[in-house]
Amino acid sequence: MSAVDRSDLRPEQVTAAFWDALYQRDWDLIAGFFDDESIYFDVPTGPSTAGKGPADIVARLRLGLEGIDGYDHHDRVVVVTDGEVVMTEHTEVWHFRTGETVTLPFVSVQWVRDGIITMWKDYWDYQTLVGNSPAWWQERLFTADLHWIHDATGHPLA
Repeated sequence: MSAVDRSDLRPEQVTAAFWDALYQRDWDLIAGFFDDESIYFDVPTGPSTAGKGPADIVARLRLGLEGIDGYDHHDRVVVVTDGEVVMTEHTEVWHFRTGETVTLPFVSVQWVRDGIITMWKDYWDYQTLVGNSPAWWQERLFTADLHWIHDATGHPLA
C-alpha cells in the first residue's frame, strides 16, 4: 500500500491516527504511515534489528503482535511535540492465548515529516517482556522469517 497523504496534519495528529490503526491491527492502514526510507526499531534490541519501509515495518510488527490474542492500550499522553518529533508515553497490556498477560510501559519517539513517520523508536524494558511472556511466543520470535531485518546502525537518528 502506498502512503496516504497526511501532509496537512500536524505530527501529533499523524501519530494519533497511527496509534489508532496499530491497535486495530489494520496492517494495510499501518503501512500507509511509512515510506521506503522509514525505519522502526525497539531500543532494547537495537538498530541492527530495524524494519525499513512499509512492508518490512509491518512484518516486524506482525512478528510480535500476531502471536498475542489481544492487547489493550492505556495512558497515551503526548509528552513532547517539538517540530517533527512526537514523544508519547503509554502502556500496553498483552494477552496471550495461554492466559499470560504482560503489562509493558513504553516511551515512543516518532519523527514525522510531511505526514510520514520517518523514524520510530520504542523504549521499553526487555526483561519485563521476556520475564512474563510464554516460552512458545518467545520461541516464535527466534524461529520466524526475519527477512525484514535492516541494520540501521549508524543512521543519524538511531
